Amino acid sequence: MSREGGSTSYQELSEELDGPPEDAEQDEEEEEPNGDTLPEREPERGPPVRFSRTCLKNVFSVLLIFVYLLLMAVAVFLVYQTITDFRDKLKHPVMSVSYKEVDLYEAPGIAIYPGKAWLLSCEHHLYDHIPPLRHPGQRGDNRCVTQTVNYTDPFTNQTTKHALIVKGPRDVRRRELVFLQFHLNETEQDFSAIDYLLFSSYQNLMASTDKTRFMQDCESSFSSWKFSGGFRTWVKMSLVKTTEEDGSQSVEFRQETSVVNYIDRRPTTEKGDQLFFVVFEWKDPYIQEIQDVSIGSLQDRHRQPLEHDRAALRRLPGLI
Repeated sequence: MSREGGSTSYQELSEELDGPPEDAEQDEEEEEPNGDTLPEREPERGPPVRFSRTCLKNVFSVLLIFVYLLLMAVAVFLVYQTITDFRDKLKHPVMSVSYKEVDLYEAPGIAIYPGKAWLLSCEHHLYDHIPPLRHPGQRGDNRCVTQTVNYTDPFTNQTTKHALIVKGPRDVRRRELVFLQFHLNETEQDFSAIDYLLFSSYQNLMASTDKTRFMQDCESSFSSWKFSGGFRTWVKMSLVKTTEEDGSQSVEFRQETSVVNYIDRRPTTEKGDQLFFVVFEWKDPYIQEIQDVSIGSLQDRHRQPLEHDRAALRRLPGLI
């Protein structure tokens, strides 16, 4: 009897050590009132989430400050640039451009530097009509007013320059032109050209007491151009007069040139000599006049009529 009781107690003790039965585990589970089983709750992680939100707020604040500083820098730069441009405009004059129509130009001076070439003919024609060449390469008529001036190069003070001054065209309505031909003996150069420059008044040259000094000043003030051999170079001139803010005046020539090939029908033995043809004509009857006017003087000009009108009103009887 004692052994059976001992075995029974041993069995119960082993079952208790093995764990509670399944029925007991089911009893321990919590059930909701409607019989559903509540899910297990995970533990909350408060501190990491709070740290990430604070970090994002700081980054966003830094970005906003950076954008604000960038916009402020752009605004300051634009304001500075606007003020600088306005000050530059105040310093520089305003250009007033007008066009004056004329029937006759003052005859310009055409200074040609032929070098070893010599003049064959010079004639004035009207309405762009240039008759065919009768004896190319031979001396023809010279119906132009010319003047020869020798002077020292104003830039080197060593070279002596020989200038042939030709009185230019005047009658712009009838499209007067000057047609010149030059001849150059056979030369060793591969290319040949003749230099020329234009100045505003041939009469000023003739009235000058020192023509040498006059031509030196012209060469220092005006640009020179070239026309080549074997072609007919057509030069159309336009005149630009500029009045500076201090009242001084200057004249500038603008040119449009076109080149036409010359068909040389001379014998082969004579083709070694180079021929030059050049035509000078006014482009149109308009003289462009440019006047530099500062903003301050423009304001004075607007004030002067008002003050003049007020003074005139004061002189009228019965008005103050």
